[in-house]
Amino acid sequence: MKTLKGMFANFKRYSFLMKQLISRDFKVKYKRSVLGVLWSILQPILMMTVMAIVFSQMFKFKVDGTNYLVYLMTGIIMFNYFSEASNMAMSSVVTNFTLINKVYIPKYIFPISKCLFVGINFLLTLIPWFGIIILSYFGLGEYTCHINIWYLVLPYVFICLFMFTLGIGLITACISVFLRDMFYIYGIILTIWNYLTPVFYSIEILPANLQTIFKFNPLYIYLTGVRTIVLSGECPELLQILSMFLYGFITLIIGLFVFKKKQDKFIYYV
Repeated sequence: MKTLKGMFANFKRYSFLMKQLISRDFKVKYKRSVLGVLWSILQPILMMTVMAIVFSQMFKFKVDGTNYLVYLMTGIIMFNYFSEASNMAMSSVVTNFTLINKVYIPKYIFPISKCLFVGINFLLTLIPWFGIIILSYFGLGEYTCHINIWYLVLPYVFICLFMFTLGIGLITACISVFLRDMFYIYGIILTIWNYLTPVFYSIEILPANLQTIFKFNPLYIYLTGVRTIVLSGECPELLQILSMFLYGFITLIIGLFVFKKKQDKFIYYV
């Protein structure tokens, strides 16, 4: 708990630096881009379009009783956030070594700034996501989605996902300092994780024993929570809501503990 209190204190103290780091990432990402930030909105739409054609038309994937377009896009934007944020957080310490070497800065500022930067992009992707949900009322997709009061639970799910992502990012950032092979290993891990997460398929197509195993996947819980609200118009079960928080909070605590314990040795390896 002391680690968390110290993190929040430094977060406020170094808020200006955090803003500068996030601003720098935006400038680098959209440098010389004609559409700029609009790509954050267009990219998930284009990706969803391609995947919808591939999986629904070519491979005939569908989820009974739900709007497959919304089902698919929900999986895409949420997994993409986790993938991109944790990947950038992993390399954040190594790529900012010059700055770390010049002045004292709490090193976990860098993974946090990456997760927040990708988080802003994630919020922008919610615009076309909501657009597709609304268009389902006008015939987009076979089934209509459900706009309901349980949408108020969505910020809670996203915050839990952020905690989980940051925790993984802190752990991988620490490992990558000592083991540069982590940059390649984690790419393979994300690919496997993507297939183990029901982004484009329903878990119901799997054998019962595999379904039980897949349900322990934290990303499955986050995706299912959002889909339950949007596609079924219901609130996730209490156990599911509790699991979201526990996965996020425990992973974050572990990440902070590992990072804090090893950060003083970073200077010798970066």
